[in-house]
Amino acid sequence: MLAPYFSWKYSHRRHHSNTASLENDESFVPKKKSSLNSFSRVLNTPPGRLFRLVILCTIGWLLYVCFNVSGRKYEKFANHFDPKSPIYSDRERFQILLTDVGLLVASYIVYKVGMQQGLTWLVLVYFAPLVIVYGFLVVITWLHHTHRSLPHYDSTEWNWLRGALSTIDRDYGILNTVLHHITDTHVAHHLFFTIPHYNAMEATKAIKPILGEYYQFDDTPIVKAMWREATECFFVEAEEGEDKSKGVYWFNNKI
Repeated sequence: MLAPYFSWKYSHRRHHSNTASLENDESFVPKKKSSLNSFSRVLNTPPGRLFRLVILCTIGWLLYVCFNVSGRKYEKFANHFDPKSPIYSDRERFQILLTDVGLLVASYIVYKVGMQQGLTWLVLVYFAPLVIVYGFLVVITWLHHTHRSLPHYDSTEWNWLRGALSTIDRDYGILNTVLHHITDTHVAHHLFFTIPHYNAMEATKAIKPILGEYYQFDDTPIVKAMWREATECFFVEAEEGEDKSKGVYWFNNKI
């Protein structure tokens, strides 16, 4: 995959530690309504939504690891390849450097194979499947954390359990089995992230009656769900009303 192993390991761990925190989550952090600019109105139209989905499915992964697009906001530039990136602590920086070396070695191997087999072979056998994998990775993750029923929290309301429950299982049909059920057992994955994938279905069945209304599942066909979430989940805004908490944010699309 040419994925930055240690870099992603550490950022993903922080995602699990800070899920649904508007200040500290590491991936798919939604924008607040107050932070939208004038161009947002263009992106909130049908052509704009289609554009966002195409970008998400094709280069969304690369934009995240290279430029921290949709990631946590830092005071300085952040990416998954710079050992001095603000994403990482001092004790993690050497592993980031090792990751970069590994990526260079892997890239060189791909280059040498391409020189032997030809560009057409390399595109068809390696890069085309790679783009598909990147697309699946980003879409699955995005849909797990994007739904009108999923709240986000600022520091006044967030805690780990609330964040872990702010994710949703989805039904991908036969792909549930192909993808080791990461698609329909993601809630359990966030609550008990050390459980191996082959026990995730059993864990999900066990937690459903315990969580009750706090367990989230959506069986909407995935393509339909993608368009719906791109339409309805454009930004988050705080609950309104005197009896509502200002630290709890919900998805909306009415600018």
